[in-house]
Amino acid sequence: MLKPGTLRRGVKLVIASHNEGKVRELNELFTPYGIECISAASLDLTEPEETGETFAENAKLKAVAAAKASGMLALSDDSGLEVGALSGAPGIHSARWGGPNKAFDLAMARVHHELKKLGTSDRRANFTCALGLAPPDGEAAAFTGQVYGTIVWPPRGERGFGYDPMFVPLGGTLTFGEIDPAEKHRISHRARAFAKLVERHFR
Repeated sequence: MLKPGTLRRGVKLVIASHNEGKVRELNELFTPYGIECISAASLDLTEPEETGETFAENAKLKAVAAAKASGMLALSDDSGLEVGALSGAPGIHSARWGGPNKAFDLAMARVHHELKKLGTSDRRANFTCALGLAPPDGEAAAFTGQVYGTIVWPPRGERGFGYDPMFVPLGGTLTFGEIDPAEKHRISHRARAFAKLVERHFR
């Protein structure tokens, strides 16, 4: 069972992801807390099959797998884009929309194509992030955050990763691919999930 104080200065944490963008953003979020992040790729950890039906379920199973394989506290991130007009797709399959190589230029083009096929002007969407935290010998906990906005085409900006260049947060004019990383860290779905995680477990 995870307890308050599980996260504290000096702790080493395995980030259960092979997505360099996610690892980079999480490392930037943890740096002010004095927590060292180690990527799963650097430890040659394999990624488990994502069999969950929600972001939280997948985050937990990935965190548990990395914690058991490494013998260390592990954090995972399961996140994606949910488009209202597409009934929440691509959702938990966000990376898979990019094909076997998880090419997000292809994934973004598919979102645009599917919306165009529907002939709808509804461009409402949200990003959802679930962070899973697991010890080597216990159950995982998950913390979820969301940010709402709209889809734009063509994609804009070279910052961020994934679907960032086609997502404009509510109240903004720039995509997540254009805004300053510090601003994204302040308002993003990942930052909101991270705030819940820190509030519960950092001491």
